[in-house]
Amino acid sequence: MSDGRKRARERERERHDDDIDDDNDDETGSLRKEKGKSTRPLKEQGERRIRGAMGGGGKQTQPESGCGRGGGVFTWEEVQRHSHKGDQWLVIDRKVYNVTDWIKRHPGGTRVISHYAGEDATDAFAAFHPEPNFVRKFLKTLLIGELAPSEPSQDRQKNEALVQAFRALRDHVEREGLFQAQPLFFCLHLGHIVLLEVLALLLLWAWGIGWPQTLLCAVLLATSQSQAGWLQHDFGHLSVFKKSRWNHLLHKFVIGHLKGASANWWNHRHFQHHAKPNIFSKDPDVNMLHTFVLGKTQPVEYGVKKLKYLPYHHQHQYFFLIGPPMLIPVYFHIQIMHTMFSRRDWVDLAWSMTYYLRYFCCYIPFYGLFGSIVLISFVRFLESHWFVWVTQMNHIPMDIDHEKHQDWLTMQLNATCNIEQSFFNDWFSGHLNFQIEHHLFPTMPRHNYCHVAPLVRAVCEKHGIPYQVKNLWQGFSDVVGSLRESGDLWLDAYLHK
Repeated sequence: MSDGRKRARERERERHDDDIDDDNDDETGSLRKEKGKSTRPLKEQGERRIRGAMGGGGKQTQPESGCGRGGGVFTWEEVQRHSHKGDQWLVIDRKVYNVTDWIKRHPGGTRVISHYAGEDATDAFAAFHPEPNFVRKFLKTLLIGELAPSEPSQDRQKNEALVQAFRALRDHVEREGLFQAQPLFFCLHLGHIVLLEVLALLLLWAWGIGWPQTLLCAVLLATSQSQAGWLQHDFGHLSVFKKSRWNHLLHKFVIGHLKGASANWWNHRHFQHHAKPNIFSKDPDVNMLHTFVLGKTQPVEYGVKKLKYLPYHHQHQYFFLIGPPMLIPVYFHIQIMHTMFSRRDWVDLAWSMTYYLRYFCCYIPFYGLFGSIVLISFVRFLESHWFVWVTQMNHIPMDIDHEKHQDWLTMQLNATCNIEQSFFNDWFSGHLNFQIEHHLFPTMPRHNYCHVAPLVRAVCEKHGIPYQVKNLWQGFSDVVGSLRESGDLWLDAYLHK
């Protein structure tokens, strides 16, 4: 009886969770589609869950009689049938898992795991989980079988030699200890963030609140916020401590108390970007809400369909007006607050409020309430420029397209490029000038990127995969150039196709 009541309570919680979007509420078509699905009668949802609990998660094939005991034998064709909402399987190390009912409890969010439904997720699993043995305890109950001996380990005609070369590289990197963090590095980084905030306050206390002092104070705070952004990025990727729980705790402290944002919002959004970078409908960073058209495919699609939400042939110009100035102070701020309230994430909200309480206590005595609001808005405006240029110079000029089902190495190299190393570039970008290495090994401490970069480059050269490195100015200019090129493609398709 107690087990029955427990299962009933769990089903009731899942029904409630279906009405809450687990990730970014700004997803366009897919979000509207899923919201429509979430209004289906509870009876239909319950029947779907019962089918999933029985092992199929939906439509079943003959070998699935072993589901739930891990005794099934499957082909890739059978696995790929289970790649839809309410029916999702994936493969890790040739083992087949039914994750249909697990996705709602997945700590990284539902979408990041759904993006690999029907696919081999071995490399993604290794990339995101620094404690794989711990995570495999949860996988045991999801195991429904394995690939048939006649099936290749790679799906969709992926290059086996390339896949094995990358996995050999990862094994070598692990043996070399390049996933081990240096605590002093991160302590010093946190210290210089705190120092910048203290200097901003001391400046006003010693020299008053004139325009020059206020401008310098804003620059110091924007620098502090940007550097805190890189530090929360480290903790969010579980790259500092060996134990994930310590990374999660410090992540909430840095992104919540030092920046006023939400750790869960960042996790659910950013992991999607890493799982499927520059892939439409899967990477939220290329969901531009019709304000821009990106890459070479989307502009033509918009042009052929005669879609003109904005004059896209001028997007390289209006980018300066609605891109860097507005992303953090407007778009991200609204999205973060909406996510915390809609998902009832009171823990993240409490951490966020400690930041604003601390900020207003410090600056209301100098500027009053209204002046303090104006100051923090200007700080966000400056920080947003910093963030946009650093994060987009590695991605917007690269290949942006629909899902191609590429192997991990090829997918990441097509979507990322590097910026030349220097002390300033490392500090300015939070070591994201090594974007290639970061995407290949997201849990690696960033101070080790420079050590693994030559190894990655050698593998790429051996297998003929382009490995792009630019100077900082070229990275910035390529953002504008790629927007211009995409806008021209749209205009040509709009007028002539």
